[in-house]
Amino acid sequence: MTGLSRITIVEDDADIRDIAELALADIGGLEVQLCASGQQAIATAADFAPDLILLDLMMPGMDGIETFTRLKAISALAATPTIFMTARSGERELDRLMELGAAGIVAKPFDPMLLADEVRTIWQAATEAAA
Repeated sequence: MTGLSRITIVEDDADIRDIAELALADIGGLEVQLCASGQQAIATAADFAPDLILLDLMMPGMDGIETFTRLKAISALAATPTIFMTARSGERELDRLMELGAAGIVAKPFDPMLLADEVRTIWQAATEAAA
């Protein structure tokens, strides 16, 4: 198994996209694809071939759950672990995301200095569980 190296970030808020890119690319040393919407992710993520998708839950138009469902329907992305990012912290909501098949959840606001380690830990657990 190779390590985590490529992440697609799907986030409608430009400031959060910028912070996540800084945290994962500059601090974490990962190759990052930025998508401003679910539609953009669906159109481009398979060609990028990410090892992990970091997906905002609440987005206008196509929300994170619909985006997740549509990404999983793309054969090249079906097995790609997906982590939801959300400011929602209700246990029921978080349980629902995990039941849908999320690899994990990152709470917003996140600490940019710790984000790369947090996603690596979740990715590692997800890839070990799938093996």
